[in-house]
Amino acid sequence: MAINYFEQFNALHEGSQLLVLPNIWDAASAQLCQAAGAPALATSSAAVAWSLGYADGSNMPISEHLSAVKRILRVSRVPISIDIEDGYSSDPRQVAELVKTLCDLGIVGINIEDGRESPQLLREKILAIRSTLKARPFFINARTDIYLNSTENSQDSLKQVMQRLSDYREAGANGGFIPGLTSLADAQKLTQEINMPLNLMLLAGMEEPAHFWRAGIRRLSWGPALFQSSYALYSNMANKLFQGKHPKQIFEHSLDYNYLNNLGANIQ
Repeated sequence: MAINYFEQFNALHEGSQLLVLPNIWDAASAQLCQAAGAPALATSSAAVAWSLGYADGSNMPISEHLSAVKRILRVSRVPISIDIEDGYSSDPRQVAELVKTLCDLGIVGINIEDGRESPQLLREKILAIRSTLKARPFFINARTDIYLNSTENSQDSLKQVMQRLSDYREAGANGGFIPGLTSLADAQKLTQEINMPLNLMLLAGMEEPAHFWRAGIRRLSWGPALFQSSYALYSNMANKLFQGKHPKQIFEHSLDYNYLNNLGANIQ
């Protein structure tokens, strides 16, 4: 089953349309996205951390994270990729063991980032993951944070991204993730230079997804945006209630009780 899910997930990066991954954070968000027709799901590490009461940025205990993953897997019927930030360790062997645990659970892939650390360290982590998993199929989406750490999308940033992604691919990455990149022209340059599926994060003000597909981008994700949007509504309604107002909109935008209840009716 896991190998079949991997094949499905891998094929989605090579299909005739853009793979749009709605980032989830718990079993309920997984069920809702599946019901909407998502062919695969990916977590947002920030959203998972916030849902469990932790700050983003490797503050979430691995045991808590794995428990959340298991709850998602219990309801999932499509391939699942997990965002593990930097792997929660600077030791490539420990990162590889975490990834092996995820693979054993049935996860088909991960996002793993270089953050503000040396790109050589992420390269070593990818090599360790491949060595530990041996021939087991697993999709490693190597994320570089060059644009998130920079104040501008410069040509120097683009060159650094190209170099890092090339190194990560050589180490065994299946795909490259460049959150913060918004330039359509630069995205096209990357797809022409890097021979693996590339992933961008949808951000406010970006071109339409179809334009990035034509530029060669194969995967788009939302990051924590769906969580932020969902909880913005919750926070707004809660504030109105405790300000003595009657938030009638909460009933106008609510999902039907029976619809939600039936999502989990057949899951043990």
